[in-house]
Amino acid sequence: MATYDFIFDKLGLRDWCGGGGGGDSAPMSMAELLGKTTGTADEISAWDTPFPSLDNLHDACNAIPQSRDLTTGLESGFLNIKDSLKVVVDPLTQPLSWALNEMLWVMQAVPWWIMIPLLMLITFVVGRSLKLVGLVALCFGFLAFVDYYDYTMQTLAIIFVCAFICVLLGVPIGIAMSRSDRTQRIMIPILDMLQTLPPFVYLIPLIFLFSVTEPKLYGIAIILYAIVPVVRLTDLGIRLVDKDVIEAADAFGMTSRQKLFGVQIPLALPNIMAGVNQTIMMSLAMVVIASLVSAPGLGVLVLRGIRSLELGVGLLSGLGIVLLAIILDRVTKAALARINAGQSD
Repeated sequence: MATYDFIFDKLGLRDWCGGGGGGDSAPMSMAELLGKTTGTADEISAWDTPFPSLDNLHDACNAIPQSRDLTTGLESGFLNIKDSLKVVVDPLTQPLSWALNEMLWVMQAVPWWIMIPLLMLITFVVGRSLKLVGLVALCFGFLAFVDYYDYTMQTLAIIFVCAFICVLLGVPIGIAMSRSDRTQRIMIPILDMLQTLPPFVYLIPLIFLFSVTEPKLYGIAIILYAIVPVVRLTDLGIRLVDKDVIEAADAFGMTSRQKLFGVQIPLALPNIMAGVNQTIMMSLAMVVIASLVSAPGLGVLVLRGIRSLELGVGLLSGLGIVLLAIILDRVTKAALARINAGQSD
């Protein structure tokens, strides 16, 4: 006899359940057989009473689905709409595949003696710091010395494309949230969900939608995972602009567009840049995980170290990721420091 048979018996739902309890039609477990032999099969203390979950209710009533029926139903529902969804999503995301393919080609086609000085020049233009330029040269020189240069360039290419798209989409979304409380209320639960979902979960529906060989598979996962900080901090930065400054802008007769681009965004730029910094860091973290679905770069070496138990490869590639994270973090923080210094002046 199942634990919750009495509920359906008292409610008169036994016929709806299909006669006897669901547990009666199934083969008895060894514990149930021993219980019947010793006469203690029906003796369940309040302490040991199981939660009325789907499986436990199914034991008492066959008409109630089991947990596996729910998960199977979700999978069947997604597979039923997969083709229709792909018809819409595939053309919209195809430019992402093109952008990733082209950037990967460029970063690997340009020889090291051009690429490394170019990255050093960009670092100097952004940060105006010779120490930072030296750090960049040292890190890339080390990675090239241990033959990880191509993997590093692949990782950088993916981060450049995905972080750029995150900023391109995230900043306007953050601006829209800052200008409308209703939009903010709609977006906050979505952002919370994107921020709390485990990184591996992003890959599951995308694997069903796209081929593993398509770059947009891992590109979409990286963008969804990394876009949240730039959206949140753009919204926060604009909302934190001093109301007295806004009132002064109104007094000068500025339009909403003039206030946005002439006052709010410049004053919110430190927060926006902090969001960009976090977005880049999260992109780097997701690139490593996306190696599970054919994303190239240093993550491939980390995965190889795990699969083949190659300790040296795993540690050295992990060190490469740390060095890349340090470079990206220092460069974006240097840009943020220059913005803050410019606003102070």
